[in-house]
Amino acid sequence: MQQILTRFVGVSAIAGVLGAALGQGITPFNEARAALEYERNTVEIVQRYGPSVVAVGVSVQGQRLGPRGFGLPGLERARPMPETQQGSGSGFVISREGQIVTNYHVIQAALNGRSTQLREGARITVDFPSDDKDGLLVRVLGVNPSYDLALLELQDSRLLPVGLNPIRLADAAGVQVGQKVIAIGNPFGLQSTVTTGVVSALAREVPSVGRINVPMIQTDAAINPGSSGGPLLNSRGELVGINTAILPGISANGQRGFLGIGFAVPTQFLSENLAALRQGGYAGVFESRPRIGIEVRPLSDYPEALRRNQNLPEGGLKVMWVDPNGPGAKAGLQAGTLTMWAEGQEFVVGGDVLLELNGQPVRGATELQQKVFAKRPGEAVQLTVWRDGQRISKQVTLEIVPLASR
Repeated sequence: MQQILTRFVGVSAIAGVLGAALGQGITPFNEARAALEYERNTVEIVQRYGPSVVAVGVSVQGQRLGPRGFGLPGLERARPMPETQQGSGSGFVISREGQIVTNYHVIQAALNGRSTQLREGARITVDFPSDDKDGLLVRVLGVNPSYDLALLELQDSRLLPVGLNPIRLADAAGVQVGQKVIAIGNPFGLQSTVTTGVVSALAREVPSVGRINVPMIQTDAAINPGSSGGPLLNSRGELVGINTAILPGISANGQRGFLGIGFAVPTQFLSENLAALRQGGYAGVFESRPRIGIEVRPLSDYPEALRRNQNLPEGGLKVMWVDPNGPGAKAGLQAGTLTMWAEGQEFVVGGDVLLELNGQPVRGATELQQKVFAKRPGEAVQLTVWRDGQRISKQVTLEIVPLASR
């Protein structure tokens, strides 16, 4: 999903120089030839790696689980209903031993609290598109809710289909806006669905399951309910991201669907955490790093008219929620408790706006997170906060504390 653009630009530049030298100007773009190469590349990747993309099924006794992946992680809650029925997601094979990656939120409802053990009566299965064996049971090796990652393996490795090509991880540094990407998954239970698009943007701040701001890849490759956990591939068939969330639209009949904005967890987070996932157990950056214990949203998201109405500063981070057991609450930080509608969206108002950390402006949640993670537990940071039209200072002593449920 990344290197082909670099190669194409390089070739185009050389062609342009040669053309100019010959007095012919820039070489015209051969649309027919490009279309054929584009299609052939997509077909080859799907043929090679499509069989390694699985449908993940989750069932919990006494609950019916709605399709996963229809909105932002953290908003995707299983809806209790009086029957047992399977929920759906996607995953992909990354090793010849049959290890399978998916999103944590796809399997979360089947897990017993903060562990990799299944709840009583729960089960997780996978279906391979090229295999006639349905509902192969898997165990959960390791999970990392902070990055919405889970690693599964077949309970019986002998059932792994012969000849699968594990999906390779791409170099995260090579991802570029505008490059081609291919998404494979199981939206609405439609197995082995392929869509193509481009990388629309990088480092998007999207709330994640673990309340940690992961700089996500934005893509216009169609992703829908059931696509969560599937691979986002580049034109070399390498993994550049794990499809995780969409901004959901609602049609006239109430069906949620894709609006052209999907998000994927970048491969680098899988690469950095794969060894820990293979070791097994429940892991997460919050287990070993300090935090303030707040959720924030950039004021740049707020309409100008609303900022003026509420006497808000031009920049900063609106405090949306404060963990009652976290350092921020102990320091007296206040979250907004009211909401207002503006331009068709709901915005939290009231409470604090975080302006600076140790005298340095904070412009985004990821930037704040990185600055806090660079500190050690027990270190104090000085926060400059906007409250009721005034700048005030709050000292927060960072701690490692368990995540609170909301």
